[in-house]
Amino acid sequence: MKGGKSKAGSRKADSKTICDVNIRLAVKKQTKKEKKAAKDPNKPKRPPSAFFVFMEDFRKQYKEMHPKNKSVAAVGKAGGDQWKSLSEEEKAPFVAKAEKRKEEYERKMEAYNRKLAGGGDDDESDKSKSEVNDDEDEEGSGEEEEDDD
Repeated sequence: MKGGKSKAGSRKADSKTICDVNIRLAVKKQTKKEKKAAKDPNKPKRPPSAFFVFMEDFRKQYKEMHPKNKSVAAVGKAGGDQWKSLSEEEKAPFVAKAEKRKEEYERKMEAYNRKLAGGGDDDESDKSKSEVNDDEDEEGSGEEEEDDD
């Protein structure tokens, strides 16, 4: 009898640990979602690499040459093959464009970080100035006349 009880007890222990593991996994998934939701939409996007700058032009050319092709994978594969076959001199203009975009991104990030460090007191509301002015005009135009009657 003691042997039977120990087996049943171990099964219960196994089921508890499995449940605990499932709960822990569920909690981890929730925190990942929360982190993703915390992204700031005003943060500048990272600049593309030289290859992606090349792909912008290559996609246009490829679509002109192959208008019936709808496969993204085929375009990417052809672009990657052509990029590998280019020499350093041929890649230079794309590398230069990528560097310019990277410098621009760094300037935007500095401004973004300064804005965050400042506390963002400049933005009192989500409305633009023109929307705020429109609201003020609407409030003052018709309501005062009706109150005088």
